Amino acid sequence: MEWETVIGLEVHVQLATDTKIFSGASTQFGAAPNTQACAIDLAMPGTLPVANEQAFRYAVMFGLAIDAEIGKRSFFERKNYFYPDLPKGYQTTQLEEPIVGPGHVDIELDDGSSKRIRIHHAHLEEDAGKSLHEDFHGMSGIDLNRAGTPLIEIVSEPDMSNSEEAVAFAKKLHSIVTSLGICDGEMSQGSMRFDVNISVRPKGEEKLGTRTETKNLNSFKFMEEAIALEVERQIDVLEDGGEIVQQTRLYNSDTKSARSMRSKEDANDYRYFPCPDLLPVILDDDYIEEIRGSLPELPEARRQRFIESYKLSEYDAKLLADDAATAQFFEQALKLCGDAKLSANWMMGDVAASLNTDEISIHNSPITPEQLAGVIERIKDGTISNKIAKQVFDALWNKEGNNADEIIESKGLKQVSDTGALGAIIDEVISNNQAQVENYRKADADKRPKMLGFFVGQVMKASKGQANPQMVNQLLNEKLNS
Repeated sequence: MEWETVIGLEVHVQLATDTKIFSGASTQFGAAPNTQACAIDLAMPGTLPVANEQAFRYAVMFGLAIDAEIGKRSFFERKNYFYPDLPKGYQTTQLEEPIVGPGHVDIELDDGSSKRIRIHHAHLEEDAGKSLHEDFHGMSGIDLNRAGTPLIEIVSEPDMSNSEEAVAFAKKLHSIVTSLGICDGEMSQGSMRFDVNISVRPKGEEKLGTRTETKNLNSFKFMEEAIALEVERQIDVLEDGGEIVQQTRLYNSDTKSARSMRSKEDANDYRYFPCPDLLPVILDDDYIEEIRGSLPELPEARRQRFIESYKLSEYDAKLLADDAATAQFFEQALKLCGDAKLSANWMMGDVAASLNTDEISIHNSPITPEQLAGVIERIKDGTISNKIAKQVFDALWNKEGNNADEIIESKGLKQVSDTGALGAIIDEVISNNQAQVENYRKADADKRPKMLGFFVGQVMKASKGQANPQMVNQLLNEKLNS
């Protein structure tokens, strides 16, 4: 039997506010456990929450960016459940009247096609704390620093049919929220977390199958792996005559395995009721239009500007423009060195490769835009070759110097462009390789360019890679063809 997959996503986006959604406690990442949860975050007796206006502004910005309906009236409910990292015994969230209504996001796929993914709604809510299991023998630790941090939860329609589409949708959302500046996008820190709802059904069937939810995926790679694993599991169960049980599952990225966490709850299991401590929030048209007028450049517009202003290819522009931090890094380097193509090549080449190897984001890059621009400037003025530039880049990445000039000087990497010095090296290479010289001179003209590579390699070896390649080619041609 042929099967088809149906996927919907719930995406938790941590908003980049300085303080919590209902208190003045800090949201800064990395503080000592339980130092940033105040009495309001813990719902201590006698405390009352006050809604953070910046969280509403950020939610409206997102809604406008996805062409969604904005909820001019929204209110909070209490979602009741009991878990150690939920200090109140309930989560303050939105259900009946969320801040963002139906919208959509268009994704691009590897085959060049596009697909529209509908968004059901996005609502504001507070985050829970975090349970820590690694450092406690037979116990769990609870860090409540994150409790009360503002989130928007983005709920898609079940419009995706494979992991490629789900990952493309997740990446598009990441691009939008980081471009808006409402989220830093640091998934390793929990700034974006994905819950993936998956079901399978016989191909051609209209009725949806029973779904499972795999929770708290914090990377695109893990999402892809988890989807593949769950789709395979569900198909195996059904083909063996079993039934899919609606449940919440957890994916272990270390073991590449998943397990059932609990049976899946429905809304009535949480006993939602309106929060008695918070009044409905009313937004007027002037407020919404003021936010619309202040929206920053979105990914599609930035991509088009890169194509038109910097003459980049559509492929290069997409890679550089879709991530806001990458785009900013690129433009800062470009502004200093004045070469869009070289800047793009380095960003998509050595910078991207090094970030991937070290498994870090552009935010944590050891090399700065200023340092990268310095490397490119020395390539342009002939101080170093492209090959030597990679050594300079690696040294900067490893913090062996403050700038390209310092490393070039300390390591003696300056390119040899003196014709006298290069001529002496070339004469020695020709003298030591007479047989190859004779073969070259006897060869047809169309074969000589390829044969020239041998001599270029010998010169570069003799000069320890510091000979100017253009001058080497020119002088070799003159001497071998004379």
